[in-house]
Amino acid sequence: MAAPLSGPATGDAIRCMTWNVHRGIGPDGRYDFRRVVSVIERHAPDIVALQELDTRGIQDLESHPLSILTRTLGLHAVEARTIIAPDGHYGHALFSRWPILADERLDLTVRSREPRCAIGGLVDTPLGRIHVRAVHFGLDPFERREQVRRVCGAAPAVDAAVLLGDFNDWLGVGVVRARLCATYGPPVTRRTFPSGLPLFSLDRIYARSPLRADRAWTDPEARFASDHRPLIADIGLSGPRAGLPA
Repeated sequence: MAAPLSGPATGDAIRCMTWNVHRGIGPDGRYDFRRVVSVIERHAPDIVALQELDTRGIQDLESHPLSILTRTLGLHAVEARTIIAPDGHYGHALFSRWPILADERLDLTVRSREPRCAIGGLVDTPLGRIHVRAVHFGLDPFERREQVRRVCGAAPAVDAAVLLGDFNDWLGVGVVRARLCATYGPPVTRRTFPSGLPLFSLDRIYARSPLRADRAWTDPEARFASDHRPLIADIGLSGPRAGLPA
């Protein structure tokens, strides 16, 4: 197994990344998960949330997305298999350079819509223990309103928290954004979808005080690997370290 990626974990900041990888299929219609891994390696994140991971129909274990990620990145992971089929599964995952101390899962499935789940737990980072949660919200506005109600209703007890993922929220304002901002603070956003010419900020990273996002960016080269571009942010402390549990 390769050594973990070397990101900016100096004690002053941690690097977070969220990316909907579109099952590893690029705009050319070709499956090549190594293109996804290449982008991740370039930015060397400490915490990575990946949506639309799909192993269905992949017979070659060497090409299996989770096998490639584990073998190449060597990170700790929590996985949500929201759709399970005879030939594989589909869902999303959260990877961390450091152990995820609790494997927390929150059901976000709404009625007959596609199964959804929030995943995460406490991560023992150089900044202190931070609660990290990854989500992939649904496409229907009613569905997203219910999902945000559940996520905010189960907000972590610790102040220092990161919420990241694909929120599928096309609107610049509304109940979803307002409630998330009230619970987690303002998000880090960049236009990430569609990857060729991004128009919408579907992918976001929330860092609740005493955390703050020092800088954020996306990667135009990632347009060759997925229909989304990744969102990356360096997160530090906005106040004393005493605000985080040891």
